[in-house]
Amino acid sequence: MTAILVTGATGFIGQPTCKALLSGGHAVAGATRTVPVQMHAQPVVVGDIGPDADWSKALAGREVVVHLAAHVHAMGGKASDFHRVNVEGSENLARQAARAGVQRFVFMSSVKVSGEVTRERAFTESDPPQPADAYGASKAEAEIRLKALCANSGMELVILRPPLVYGSGVKANFLNLIRAVDAGVPFPLSSIVNLRSLVYVGNLVDALGVCLRPEAANRTFFVSDGYDLSTPRLIKEIAVALGKRPLLFPFPPALLHVAGLLTGRSEQLARLTGSLQVDISSIKATLGWNPPFSLQQGLAATASWYRTRSS
Repeated sequence: MTAILVTGATGFIGQPTCKALLSGGHAVAGATRTVPVQMHAQPVVVGDIGPDADWSKALAGREVVVHLAAHVHAMGGKASDFHRVNVEGSENLARQAARAGVQRFVFMSSVKVSGEVTRERAFTESDPPQPADAYGASKAEAEIRLKALCANSGMELVILRPPLVYGSGVKANFLNLIRAVDAGVPFPLSSIVNLRSLVYVGNLVDALGVCLRPEAANRTFFVSDGYDLSTPRLIKEIAVALGKRPLLFPFPPALLHVAGLLTGRSEQLARLTGSLQVDISSIKATLGWNPPFSLQQGLAATASWYRTRSS
C-alpha cells in the first residue's frame, strides 16, 4: 500500500484516478480548494493551488504525489494566470513535497508542450518543446523547473503528456462535438485527411497507475488510446456510439480555412482539420503498458454518460 496525494481530486481526471488508486489498495488523500459534497478520497482542503499554498497538512505521511490540478486552456485567462498556477504553483508543491519526504512526484503535463500540429510523424519524448499557446508554455516551463528541483532533491519525477482526453464528465470542445453529432449537425469535413491521437480517461488513469512502478522513475511518457484517426472517422465513431447517422459532406479544405478566418474560428478549425499524433512506444516498452480500453469502448462509455446527463 502506498500513501498518495492526488491534486485536482474532484476533477474530470481526478475522480476516476482516486477511485482506481483506492481500488488498487492505496491510501489516497485528495486535495481540494473546498470540502466537496462527495469524493472517493479522503479530502484535504488546501485552498488556492498557487505559489503561496501551504501543503504541509496534505503532504504529511505521503509517499507519492499525483499532481493533476492545473489552470487549463479551456478556462482562458492571461498568460500570468497559467504561469502562476501551472508553473509557480507546481514548483511550490514539489518543493514542499521533497521537504516532506515524498519519494515520487507524478506530473500531468500535456501534448501541448510539444506543439499543436504534427506533419510527417508523431511526437516523441525526445522532440524539443514547441508550445504554441500560454497553456502549453506553462506546462513546458513547469516540466523544466520540476526536473531541476527533483534532480537536486532526489525526489523521483514522472511526467505524462496526454493529447485530448475524453470520457464521462468531458467538457469543452469534445462535449460540443458530441452535442453537435447528437443534434444532427452536418459537418463539411469528409474531405479532411488527417490523424489525431486521443486518450480515453480510463486509459489515462490506468497509465497513471503504472507510473507508480520503479521503472517509471525520472521518465517522460506520451499516452494515448494507441489508435489515431481522422476527424471524419471520429465523427462517425461518435455517431455510432450515440446511435445516430453521421452527416458529413465534402468541402474544399482551403475554403474551410478562409471560412475560419472570416468567422474568427481558425483555431477551432485547425484542431478539426490538422494532425496531432503522439508516439506511445516508450511507455509500452518501458512499463509494458497497453491501453486496456479500445476507442469504441471509450466512446460507448462517454455516450452512455452523455445520454444520462441529457435525459
